[in-house]
Amino acid sequence: MPSSHNFLQHNQQAWDAQAARNSPWSQPVDSATVAAARAGQWQIHLTPGPLPAGWLDAVHGKRILCLAGAGGQQAPVLAAAGAHVTVFDLSEQQLAQDRMVAERDGLQLRTVQGDMRDLACFADASFDVIVHPVSNQYVPDIGPVWRECARVLADGGVLLSSFFNPAVFIGDRDPQWAQQGLIRPRFVLPYSDVEDMEAEALAARMAKGEALVFGHGLDSQIGGQLAAGFVLAGYHEEMHPHPRFEIEKYLPSFIATRAVRLARAA
Repeated sequence: MPSSHNFLQHNQQAWDAQAARNSPWSQPVDSATVAAARAGQWQIHLTPGPLPAGWLDAVHGKRILCLAGAGGQQAPVLAAAGAHVTVFDLSEQQLAQDRMVAERDGLQLRTVQGDMRDLACFADASFDVIVHPVSNQYVPDIGPVWRECARVLADGGVLLSSFFNPAVFIGDRDPQWAQQGLIRPRFVLPYSDVEDMEAEALAARMAKGEALVFGHGLDSQIGGQLAAGFVLAGYHEEMHPHPRFEIEKYLPSFIATRAVRLARAA
């Protein structure tokens, strides 16, 4: 099993490479999108579809943290809409996409490189909103993510997060099953590429520079938010527009939640 340092280093390099290849999550918004946001016409995404109505309306003057959400997509739009935006991400190259858009279109935003499980560089109650799009499958333990979100959010602050339905991690991915239209359950949740993948397959995945992933159960994804001091105020599910696995043809791959930070004890 890779050490903690090597694991993070591998995933950082994998996302740096994705940014270099201009992958779907590394394609910065264009200047027209930024101009529209300045004029009050904007949208961000936790899932492939639009953000549910009422989840994030007025953002002008809000302190917003885009957590593990670099790539030049969400942060520039929010900054153009008038928010005070900080982008925190493991990948320096993903952060570079946000800086490029900011420089190109005259936006003010801050970028910080680091592990989403450790936000020690931010003081308590530093933000009003956290936008945390699908990304926590890249760390093996997400309890610290939710606890740090609760710490850096002000009382009544909003956490917008999304993640993969845990069911997508249980199936055997051997192509023979998909070719027969079959779903063969193989893995027990929580899932880990590092723990559950055969050594040869794991070595091949790492050699190809693919990020290592972890599948977390709803007890960790939703229960973890509640345990950290949030109340659930919104829930959304969405089908994958381009199913990668057979199971995705039958259930929504994406889950998004809107959670509110409870007031701290006096």
